[in-house]
Amino acid sequence: MKAMVLAAGLGTRLRPLTNDRPKALVEIDGHALLEITLTRLRHYGIKEVIVNAHHFADRMVEFLREHENFGMKVEVSREDVLLDTGGGLKKAGWFFQDAPEPFLLHNVDVLSNIDLARMVDAHRVTGALATLAVQDRETSRYLLFDDRTLLSGRRVGKTGEPEIARPSTTQQAFAFAGIHVISPRLLNLISEEGIFSIIDVYLRLAAAGEKICGFRADQYYWRDLGTPKNLQQAEKDLAEKLVL
Repeated sequence: MKAMVLAAGLGTRLRPLTNDRPKALVEIDGHALLEITLTRLRHYGIKEVIVNAHHFADRMVEFLREHENFGMKVEVSREDVLLDTGGGLKKAGWFFQDAPEPFLLHNVDVLSNIDLARMVDAHRVTGALATLAVQDRETSRYLLFDDRTLLSGRRVGKTGEPEIARPSTTQQAFAFAGIHVISPRLLNLISEEGIFSIIDVYLRLAAAGEKICGFRADQYYWRDLGTPKNLQQAEKDLAEKLVL
């Protein structure tokens, strides 16, 4: 099984920590976020990974070389212009074109103990085009799902006007955890060009009848690592062994 780590962002919320390095090389407890993510993927048997890079890309490449890719086969997809999640995946799509099985797409700036093997199994059982880890928690942007946990829309904030892609009598609002399981067939269905969000792709395909599923991950630890405050809290959580 293969994976892609989304690591090209500028990390503006992490400044000044990202003034001289990519956010993927910001550390928690002496370990870079990229190292933590790759180690976690390797734990689940993933041996081939592609990482997108933009901000201080050369430093990321050197970091991987110095650590011998953490025992994995790692490719780097350089982005001269930030392409967002969808554009980044499309540019790196060649890495998965011949893959016979689903692949993982994982944000570098999240820390979790979500059971990736269980998530992949759920993806295979449903036959989904993509499966998204979601949780029932507060967020600034919600994804909406029907009673079968199929993606049906999105909403900004608690009271924002919903954008409905697939009408349903039930709308459940969940926060996205930044982890996807994707069937390679999706790559040939991405008609968007340039800079675009993968969520926009999912909503378009959901409206066309494709199955984009949610994987409920409420029982697992999860934390966004996009701010210094959250990094500090993650270090405390690791020290208290909340992340196992």
